[in-house]
Order: sequence, then structure tokens, then C-alpha cells
Amino acid sequence: MGALNQTRVAEFVFLGLTENWVLEILFFTVFSVTYALTLLGNILIMVTIVFTPRLHTPMYFFLSNLSFIDICHSSVTVPKMLEGFLLERKTISFDNCIAQLFFLHLFACAEIFLLTIMAYDRYVAICTPLHYPNVMNMRLCVQLVIALWWGGMIHSLVQTFLTIRLPYCGPNVIDSYFCDVPSVIKLACTDTYLTGLLIVSNSGTISLACFLALVTSYTVILVSLRKQSAEGRRKALSTCSAHFMVVALFFGPCIFIYTRPDTSLSMDKVVSVFYTMVTPLLNPLIYTLRNEEVKIAMKQLRQRQIFS
Repeated sequence: MGALNQTRVAEFVFLGLTENWVLEILFFTVFSVTYALTLLGNILIMVTIVFTPRLHTPMYFFLSNLSFIDICHSSVTVPKMLEGFLLERKTISFDNCIAQLFFLHLFACAEIFLLTIMAYDRYVAICTPLHYPNVMNMRLCVQLVIALWWGGMIHSLVQTFLTIRLPYCGPNVIDSYFCDVPSVIKLACTDTYLTGLLIVSNSGTISLACFLALVTSYTVILVSLRKQSAEGRRKALSTCSAHFMVVALFFGPCIFIYTRPDTSLSMDKVVSVFYTMVTPLLNPLIYTLRNEEVKIAMKQLRQRQIFS
């Protein structure tokens, strides 16, 4: 409690992506469209899966949860960033900053766990297809989703506690457009080396361990495809390649940002934009453009709405 009583900073000031007002207007336009497409694309996937009975399978249940997490994940940072483009002084209160980093880590960690579960789902479906209905039943799927949210909550609470226990008495300028643990703890009025190591051991270990588990799963799947028919190999490769593209796009920035203790690079802002904005938009594009079942279901749903 002593550390909390020393907190004097009432707000933080973002430097944002640029100080050039022309670029700010350009970024505002581009990112507004990107965010709108992210919301529309992910909502469309969720609605299609909910209203198409044949898509009520574990794979599409997880995909609908991924779309929900992507909506939440992008909504944590993007609206505040868009607001900043229109303001000369970009500020956020201390409490809102802590809330932002809490939800950022909650949804990011939940997505990491969900992508790992989705890889396991594909492993069971392709490598042990006869046991798949018994292993990946809907009861287990719901339990796994509940577990990933609990895991994300615990991770986020740890990150938030490590951040909020430090004293903040100035400066209060964050060289970014959103609050994240690495950028906030740099402003603490005390030595943060140990805290930085704890943060890296938490976020970095989760990201790296899950990524290695994913790579192992897909490697085993690729090896097992030699026993499949040509049609089976084609379908499995199409599904797994889409999954792995999403994994690479999401885990790459996470590992880049959260496995470096107390270091900043000029590329961090670009990587953060990709991680918080571009990836949630690419996910629905990847899963719709490469998935015939989803495209057919969307077409049928649209026709059903037109004729009704």
C-alpha cells in the first residue's frame, strides 16, 4: 500500500504515432476504415456460425470465439488512438491507463490460449479422426474456453499488479498511442529491473511456450498427412495453413515486444499497430477467403435474408 500512496501522476500523455497533422488525418481515415471492417468482418463470422447449424462444430465454435476476442482486443486501443489523432494533447487518466493495459493483456492472452487450443483441435481431427467426436465434444470445448478466460484473467491480474505497485511521480509521457506494461513501468520513480524481468518471464514465456507448442502440433500434422488421401491432404493443408498464418501474424509481434526486458526499438510502434489493428482485420479475411464452408454459409444466409 505504501507504493500506491506515493502515486502522484493523475494522467499520462501519449506522443502518438506522429506529430504531423497531415499524417494524423490520413491515419485517422485509414484506421477508422480498418477498425470498421474489423468489427463488420468478425461480427459477420459470428452471426454466420450462430445461424448455420452445420457449422456448430468445435472448429467453428472456436473460430466464433476468436472473432469475439479480436473485436474486444482491437476495441481496447483503437478508439482511443483515433481520438488522439483529432486532439493536439493526447491524454489518458491513470485509472483508465491501468484499465487499458489490463484488458489489453486479458484479450491478448486469451487469444494466445485460444489459438493453442485450435491447433490441438486440428491435431485431433487430422491425426486421430476416429476419436475426434469423443475427444472434442462440445462440453470439453466450453470447458476449454472457460479455462482460457481464467488463464487470461490470471495473467492480466499479475501484469496489472506488477505495474500498479510501482510509484509514479513523473515524468508522465508515454512514447506510444496506448498504455502497455513495458511503456508504463519505464515512468516509475524507482528501479524497475526486477519488475521488468518478472514481466518478461510472464508474458514472454507464455507467448514463446504456446508458439513452440503450436509449431510442434502443426509439424506433427504435416508429418501425418503422408497417410492421408490427396483430397484429405488438400482440405487439411487449407485449414492448417489458415490457422498457421493467423498464429504467425499474432505471435510474431507478441514475441518481438514481450521478450525484450527494458529495451525499446524504433520498430515497436509499427509492430504495435500491426498487433493491435491489422491482425484482428486479417483474421476474418483469412478464415473467409480460404474457407469454402464459411463462404457458402454466408452466401446462403444472405439469400435467406433476401428471400425472407
